[in-house]
Amino acid sequence: MRIADLIPTRQPFLSLEFFPPKDRDTWPKFFAEVEKLKVLDPLFVSVTYGAGGGTQANTLDVVTRMKNELGLTPMAHLTCVGASSEALHGFLRAISEAGIDNVLALRGDPPKNVENFSFKGQEFQHASDLVAFIRRHYPAMGIGVAGIPTRHPESLTLEDDLRWLKYKVDAGGQFVVTQLFFENELYLAYVQRLREQGVTVPVVPGIMPILSMKSAEFIAGLNGRAVFGGFFETLTAAFAQGGDEAVRELGLAHATQQVQGLMDAGVPGVHLYTLNRSEACLSIMNNITIR
Repeated sequence: MRIADLIPTRQPFLSLEFFPPKDRDTWPKFFAEVEKLKVLDPLFVSVTYGAGGGTQANTLDVVTRMKNELGLTPMAHLTCVGASSEALHGFLRAISEAGIDNVLALRGDPPKNVENFSFKGQEFQHASDLVAFIRRHYPAMGIGVAGIPTRHPESLTLEDDLRWLKYKVDAGGQFVVTQLFFENELYLAYVQRLREQGVTVPVVPGIMPILSMKSAEFIAGLNGRAVFGGFFETLTAAFAQGGDEAVRELGLAHATQQVQGLMDAGVPGVHLYTLNRSEACLSIMNNITIR
């Protein structure tokens, strides 16, 4: 079933994101973590391309097992960077034949192993190109798109981001899942500005718990420290005093506060980036009161 049709049936809901480990020898442990999180009754689960350059085949196998063996509603991530129509048709046909009804349509980052890569001249230059492609050739497929409350690093202004997101929705995106943020006000203001632009689809906030200083530094390296607001400095101080144990405790408490605040504010649901860590996710959601 398409996620866009499920969202109105249960609010607020929880959804979860996983990444498939590249090494298949670790898959039993991975699926054990997924199994533990079934108790949270997620409305849907999303699956990335996998760690360390994992293949689309891994994503396909994972979402198929999640659907058939675990009874979950999966959404496969799909990027179009450097892709051809033929390759996209192959993946979309495969997931359709497997009974997967939803994809998260993404542009993707430039490939690290290609020197002087340029999006200019590529068959698919933007996520909106992928959305339009899916809608044209696979009209029954549910399509989610990504939003960034703190501005994409390639955009000059937040207004540019808002215009591009509206373009993706107009092309066929049915709901939005945001990238991580650490101040709820950023998300709430972002949604308000989207509504003023005429974007009416559900916008689901994405929350990631910080479990180590290394993780925080990695995120800061990708998105800049601005994405944290003042939280990065708070994490740094906690690390100086108590190491990663203090960072984990603070990160879980902050994520719990964010989720509770968002649900109290009336969001349609919350998308939790699990990091494949069931214990952390259960710790957060077991302390949430859904009113």
